[in-house]
Amino acid sequence: MSNFLLLPIIIPFFFGMLLMFAPKNIRYQRIGAMTGLTIALVTAIALLFKVKNEGIQVVTFGDWPAPFGITLVSDTVSALLVLTSVILAFFTVWYSISAIGKERESFFYYPGILFMLTGVNGAFTTGDIFNLFVFFEVLLMSSYLLIVLGGEKAQLRESIKYILVNVISSAIFVITVAFLYSVVGTLNMADIAVKIAAIGQPGIITVIAVLFLIVFGLKAAIFPLYFWLPSSYAAPPIPVLALFGALLTKVGVYAITRTYTLFFVHDTGFTHELLMILSVLTILAGCIGALAYFDVKKIIIYNIIIAVGVILFGVSQMNDNALMGSMFYLIHDMLIKAALFFLVGIIIAVTGTSDLRKMGGLMKTHPALGWFYLIAAFGLAGIPPLSGFVGKLLIVRGGFEAGNLGASIWILLSSLVVLLSVIRIFIYAFWGKEQGSLQQIDKGQYRMMFIPTAILVMLTVFYGVGSEWITPFMQDAANILNNPSVYTDAVLKE
Repeated sequence: MSNFLLLPIIIPFFFGMLLMFAPKNIRYQRIGAMTGLTIALVTAIALLFKVKNEGIQVVTFGDWPAPFGITLVSDTVSALLVLTSVILAFFTVWYSISAIGKERESFFYYPGILFMLTGVNGAFTTGDIFNLFVFFEVLLMSSYLLIVLGGEKAQLRESIKYILVNVISSAIFVITVAFLYSVVGTLNMADIAVKIAAIGQPGIITVIAVLFLIVFGLKAAIFPLYFWLPSSYAAPPIPVLALFGALLTKVGVYAITRTYTLFFVHDTGFTHELLMILSVLTILAGCIGALAYFDVKKIIIYNIIIAVGVILFGVSQMNDNALMGSMFYLIHDMLIKAALFFLVGIIIAVTGTSDLRKMGGLMKTHPALGWFYLIAAFGLAGIPPLSGFVGKLLIVRGGFEAGNLGASIWILLSSLVVLLSVIRIFIYAFWGKEQGSLQQIDKGQYRMMFIPTAILVMLTVFYGVGSEWITPFMQDAANILNNPSVYTDAVLKE
């Protein structure tokens, strides 16, 4: 039993508590948040290599034998997502120093980020289905603060919708967990998998699988449950939008992935076929939205929905190639979405608008910004050898292997729509005719926003170009997802 896997959860929580004191001392808030995230980043990297070298890490509180105690499990899937989450929180805090404004900084902004990261990392690490609900609530309570912080009219309006959707989702989550417990008599996720395998997934379990898909689909914004996301995510400031877009929907995606590869694997003709149909429709809905708007934030937000569909299509295929592709694409999308939102934030700061039709000529005044945006746009679309290419290629190959030719071709075609949607921003904002005078932002502020953004874009480039070094981790993750016994044996032998 190793307690090391607790550190990426405990460290943000501890520093978040420290930052609750002296909220008006902005220097203290900034240094405390960056210090906490740096320490958490080191522990997350160490945890990933510990899992790689020593196997799945398990700790059960109170030293109870599994499945009686509350269990936390760090496998390769969990460790990769925890590391990516800490990286994104680190860059978001760095970017926020110059982008969020001192008013928000002095009102528990950084503790909100750290507490949200606590919930996100806890959700990725827990091995108990009710504890997953608890960590969801931790991250959601923090997100309620972040979405409303600043008190602008649009934020207050959209926060009501956001909170209402998540309250309803959480209520259905608790009811569904109660249904599941009434059938299998356990909350430990490994034990649930064993019990469902023993009874052969009767009809009631399939109904519960659909209920879980509704619960997590609301949080992940799959079709037709994505209605709340575009306007809710467009309301808060860019750093909060980047954090929400890169992290929060991915917790829902992870929950679907985990439950549909660990629990509900005995009636794939129904459950995974349903998941595949919904993922294809999710991509279609995202493509329509990405082409319909001239607001740069909305364009990238609808690309979140497209990516959710692509990842879940890979999960629905249930073979090694598709699952490895889904893991590759999930990490890629978390990184590239944050980078794109940061870039869009700089564009909005420079032009003073988010409307493409009121932008133009930035290539003359901000050429570095233009080229970094183009690199990120190509990465999002999956242009080789950038970060989106390997994951999408493996997902499509997995789709072909599973015999879903038409849906796999649709995944490929959606890449063209993604490319068109983000290139529109480049053409209008950078190559278009100059539209009046630009917003005069301080050179120091511009530099402080651009440096973390450029580093994050280069990290996504390395993720694509260096995929050969990352592949062993992704193979381990795919093996765990495609072979539930690897996970259950590691947990229940403790």
